[in-house]
Amino acid sequence: MKVVLVILCALSICLGGDSTQTKTVPDISYDHLLHPLKLKDGELFLQVKSGNAKDITSPAVYKLSDFEKVARGTATGIQLDFGNKNLKGMLHYGLIVYGDSRFPMPVFYKKTAKIEGGTTHIPVLDNLSKDHDAVNWQETGRGVIGYRVVNNRGRLLYEGKVAFSGKGPFSVVPTVIEGPFVHNVTHDSAIISFETDSKTESSLNVNGTFYSQKIPATKHIYQLNNLQPDSQYQYRLSVGSHAEGYSFKTPPVPGSRKKFKFAYASDSRGGSGGGERDLYGVNAYILKKIMALFVQQDCVFFQFSGDLINGYLSEPDEMRLQYRNFKRAVEPFAHYFPIYYSMGNHELLMKTFLIDKQPVFVDNFPYETHSAEVVFANEFINPESDLVSEDGSRWDPDPDHVNFPPYKETVFQYRYDNIAVVVLNSNYWYAPLISRIPESGGNLHGYIMDNQMKWLEKTLHQLEADRTIDHVFVTLHTPFFPNSGHVVDDMWYSGNNEPRPTIKGTPVEKGIIERRDELLDLIVNRSSKPIALLTGDEHNYCRTLIDDAMPRYPENYPGRKVKLKRSIYQINNGSAGAPYYAIQQTPWTEHTSSFTTQTALCVIEVEGPKVSMVVINPDTLEEIDSVVLR
Repeated sequence: MKVVLVILCALSICLGGDSTQTKTVPDISYDHLLHPLKLKDGELFLQVKSGNAKDITSPAVYKLSDFEKVARGTATGIQLDFGNKNLKGMLHYGLIVYGDSRFPMPVFYKKTAKIEGGTTHIPVLDNLSKDHDAVNWQETGRGVIGYRVVNNRGRLLYEGKVAFSGKGPFSVVPTVIEGPFVHNVTHDSAIISFETDSKTESSLNVNGTFYSQKIPATKHIYQLNNLQPDSQYQYRLSVGSHAEGYSFKTPPVPGSRKKFKFAYASDSRGGSGGGERDLYGVNAYILKKIMALFVQQDCVFFQFSGDLINGYLSEPDEMRLQYRNFKRAVEPFAHYFPIYYSMGNHELLMKTFLIDKQPVFVDNFPYETHSAEVVFANEFINPESDLVSEDGSRWDPDPDHVNFPPYKETVFQYRYDNIAVVVLNSNYWYAPLISRIPESGGNLHGYIMDNQMKWLEKTLHQLEADRTIDHVFVTLHTPFFPNSGHVVDDMWYSGNNEPRPTIKGTPVEKGIIERRDELLDLIVNRSSKPIALLTGDEHNYCRTLIDDAMPRYPENYPGRKVKLKRSIYQINNGSAGAPYYAIQQTPWTEHTSSFTTQTALCVIEVEGPKVSMVVINPDTLEEIDSVVLR
């Protein structure tokens, strides 16, 4: 008989004062969960060999909802109330001048506003008028202000927007707080999305064709079909009296084999050095420089493969706050070009247990609402595939029910002209300590599970038969062959094949090195079109030539060794702003070149059968590496 338990836990957390929050654990169907859970005296435990690990998952200090719907107009400006009386700090603010630049950003006023007791006031009438009225609001009676919240420790927490009307007194009007973004651009279709702070109607003009959303909503998603290939499209969104316009270009017909460039990077979580290098979980400073270089290099799309944020959080709304900060950093540039995202280990949304001072982490549940995969898919628009989950695999302990998190929008493929990019999720159902506490249940960092392997095999087979595709790039967060901070895990685990996923107490058959070899056999031996593995995780740039001469196994490895029929490059670029990792000695170190801890952007140029790459430091514009890939 199914037992559905509802647990209500009240926890207190200090936000620099005495405030408390109440945590509600959602309904959980325990007979469908893949972890050994136990409810005792109203508390939730994870059963491990050393005993019962107690659920200590706690509420977040800051959440996205703390910074939403906080504005109201006053006689002289805009009042912001963040709802946290313990929040102290300062607010930078300034008008956003749309039309003055292709990439509109706030122009911050020379003075700041004090945040006291969780509230502050933007003195529009006094400070943003006369010679500081850059948008002519004194005549039109409307404008948009960008602002930046900084706490009393100097940490940047959030960047927001507020639209207003009036010349004093002022009113807050519906505001575009996120986007617009261009997604999934093909030769004949595209998606444009944006979010508003309140439910409102919206409209979109694309090259003179009008679209509208008459049902008031906060999320506005426009699917554009029947577009012309290799064509420029101007679009302009309207919300109330506010409008802003940008453009995008469709790719040529598949197989046209025209010359183009795209960019690759990963790992932009908060860095060291202060200021914008840590916008509450995001290195906004380097991200903006990377995006500016992306534009300067005339790239047509961006592949970003994981560790967008600090993550490792327990509250979905705090995760959304960090995702919002990431999107705010890339937003001015992503008005024009699609960015495709994949998951890394720092996208983990977890539930935390504790036993004998030892924490144990698992993917948050219920999976359909609280898992890392679902929150990620809700925050980003990526292509979809027919891969559903690991349900129905050989190791599924309950084939009659859905037990695993969904793969939706975390595993997919997309195309541009004569290339395809295959995006894998090497942190699906991730449990950080599973290699040390296997009985807790979960997947290994870097392990591609069975159903995803079958999907990859099918996808590569289809691409091999597609005459419009000449080159395939396979991207995932974790390197096949780590060279620095992750030699203890990724697909190596210091040369130990024992680590593997455990599903409801049962370890799967293949260990991490065996699974790595199966991937190599599939990508290198059984497919001819894959040209490079685009990886991250390690916070450096380096290039590793993988061939049969490269040492790939620990000494006295007892397993079967795969012979490689050709070579392939592993291009590791986890240099989008996360704290650096120095090089470490591995069996394949001599096959690795151009290792650097500099921040880096990979710019890959495709011209028919030829593919080359140049790697540039976005901070100094120094060329780090260049290579002909094919």
